[in-house]
Amino acid sequence: MLGTERLEHELLRLEPERHAETVWDELGHAAYRALVGANEFDDPRVAALYDVFDSDRSDLDVYAAIVEELGAARVLDLGCGTGTLAIMLAEGGLDVVGVDPAAAMLEVARRKKGAERVRWIAGDAASPELASIEVDLVTMTGNAAIVADDDWRRTLEAVHGLLAPGGYFVFETRDPSVRAWEAWNRTDSYAVVDGVESWEELTRVDLPLVSFDSVTVFPDGTRLVASSTLRFRERAEVAADLAAHGFAVTEVRGAPDRPGREHVFLARAAP
Repeated sequence: MLGTERLEHELLRLEPERHAETVWDELGHAAYRALVGANEFDDPRVAALYDVFDSDRSDLDVYAAIVEELGAARVLDLGCGTGTLAIMLAEGGLDVVGVDPAAAMLEVARRKKGAERVRWIAGDAASPELASIEVDLVTMTGNAAIVADDDWRRTLEAVHGLLAPGGYFVFETRDPSVRAWEAWNRTDSYAVVDGVESWEELTRVDLPLVSFDSVTVFPDGTRLVASSTLRFRERAEVAADLAAHGFAVTEVRGAPDRPGREHVFLARAAP
């Protein structure tokens, strides 16, 4: 799956004919967060296309509103990608750290207007560079919670350690009952931008695990295939995991731009 945020390009055509943001909503965020571990998004050619496929970031408005609602002054955006949310928050006067495992994605972020207001770190929530950082709120957009169990537990532990007492972890996760993976096929996900093709190929469903290949083909014929397995968690399971790592779920909301498809968790770190 292509990823990287906003180039100043218009999307070309899709097959089938659907706007690219629709395809990205169904596939891209979860695919991107899962695939960075395979280093697909450390390829500068892929990173340079992320914003093209995700040009409408109105989905981030809900996070900006929650940050304001909770009165957070220091925010860490975990899995920040090309930094759209991090820069948005920093331009509002907040102290913001953007963290992502894909260095190529961060290079795109650093070139954006307003990027100098954000501290960028290549890594994850347990990176040594974060050892001295304390924040009021950690955001994690794009269904990043759909990862392997060990990684998920390590993330929860690390995030709790980054938060000031009473701080919040705000993130989204897919509702498994929607069965989003049923659209992870070439017919439904095929897209082409500037001659670069991408699509998803579902390879196995063994719930709660779903495996798929993300394919990118460049005009010179170079083909990148990243294989991933995601774990879909029920709402109650996510809440239990949070409780086991020192969080109290204060509220679970819907994603306004994807009604009925996702849960947005607001979890407070125990003082």
